[in-house]
Amino acid sequence: MEQAINHRTPLHLWLVGALSLLWNSIGGIDYTLTRLRNMDYLTLVGDPAAILAYVDAMPMYAQIGWGLGVWGALAGSVLLLMRSRYAVHAFAVSLAGALISLGGQIFGPPIPGATEASKYMPLVIIALAAVQLWYALRVRKAGVLN
Repeated sequence: MEQAINHRTPLHLWLVGALSLLWNSIGGIDYTLTRLRNMDYLTLVGDPAAILAYVDAMPMYAQIGWGLGVWGALAGSVLLLMRSRYAVHAFAVSLAGALISLGGQIFGPPIPGATEASKYMPLVIIALAAVQLWYALRVRKAGVLN
């Protein structure tokens, strides 16, 4: 009986997993709707023509990094909720992708319509990607992930 209790999924994993899934789903929606050139969505976030011109002008490495960051994070969230040890790998890919994408933002053209607050968003994304990786490593070490 005691062994069964030790293998329960801790409440914090469900909370962190659900919050990370919610946060990373927003990134997936943004990526998908931007790539599909959904004008209704792009109108909500700014000038569609300027956004599409910016995305089209992004260096290829930054575009690849963006995709790796978004889909690695989403996969990591799902794998975390599934208690899979591969969540660590997915979150590592996500962090690497976010860092690569940041390089494109630093060395590429300026983001159209960027506010002072939006200039810090890439740093927030990288910080959250690092925290998610750290958390996955922590729960894997604790034996929660299989």
